[in-house]
Amino acid sequence: MSKSIAVIGAGAWGTALAVLLAEAGRNVTLWARDAAKADAMLASRVNPRLPDVALPPPLRVTAAMPEAEILLLAVPMQHLRGILPALPEAPLVLCCKGLEAGTHLLPPEIVAGRPCAMLTGPNFAHEIARGLPAAAVLATPDAALRTALITALHTPSLRLYGSPDITGAALGGAAKNVIAIAAGVVMGAGLGENARAALITRGLAEIARLAAALGGKAETISGLSGLGDLLLTCTGTSSRNYSLGFLLGQGQSLAEILSARSAVTEGVMTAPALLARAAAAGVEMPITQAVTKLLSGEMNVPQTMSALMSRSLKDE
Repeated sequence: MSKSIAVIGAGAWGTALAVLLAEAGRNVTLWARDAAKADAMLASRVNPRLPDVALPPPLRVTAAMPEAEILLLAVPMQHLRGILPALPEAPLVLCCKGLEAGTHLLPPEIVAGRPCAMLTGPNFAHEIARGLPAAAVLATPDAALRTALITALHTPSLRLYGSPDITGAALGGAAKNVIAIAAGVVMGAGLGENARAALITRGLAEIARLAAALGGKAETISGLSGLGDLLLTCTGTSSRNYSLGFLLGQGQSLAEILSARSAVTEGVMTAPALLARAAAAGVEMPITQAVTKLLSGEMNVPQTMSALMSRSLKDE
């Protein structure tokens, strides 16, 4: 008998995961913070965040915190700490990507002391919900928990790979959003595919340096939770972070872009937190620094590109 699963957070990503698992025959409940939103989804069997995806009949939607044997946390990164006291006792699968503002902590560090894993990889919500083929990483140092969660959560269309490196997996998922903003800026400003390819490659290198400094493995950043997620987010037009960077590159202000959005663009909050975490670890992250200065208004797009291109010459 399959384990009961609760997906906490009824945004696009949480809904996509709930739909995927329910379609695969799992016992799934989707939790929405807002009772009116939960009622509307129950009545229409649609989440406006994924308007082309029908909620399968077995999927329950509720605003009451459900009991379950596995909890998938798909809340926005900055709301993760706040939801923890309300959760029942069960293994946590962290599905949010980023660093906490103020503390600069990664998701597994925030929930330290509870059994947890990271679920991360190159996955757009609308494709996961439609059952298109995809792969992701389920990372936790607890080998028994890793095996149990992969068994419980894999589906015919979502292949899960295990990893013991939860730090590297969490960092890859967080940092790729920052590099994606830079990639969007490059393309929005008309700087070309050569520049984007170079930026993605050098972005991968700086993420790997920080992963090693924080106790993760640099090779994790070459896998699905690093390179895979980075490629998707830096090239896919469905990426909120890439599209934000693209509009910045075209000359729109950050305030204008954010005012037109209802969904969270995680890279905006992650960039300064990631830069602070890197500084504390003594790791140089020039692309992250450039994005942070661009978002804060300290530099404009031409100044940002000039700063990156005029750095001192060195071996790769």
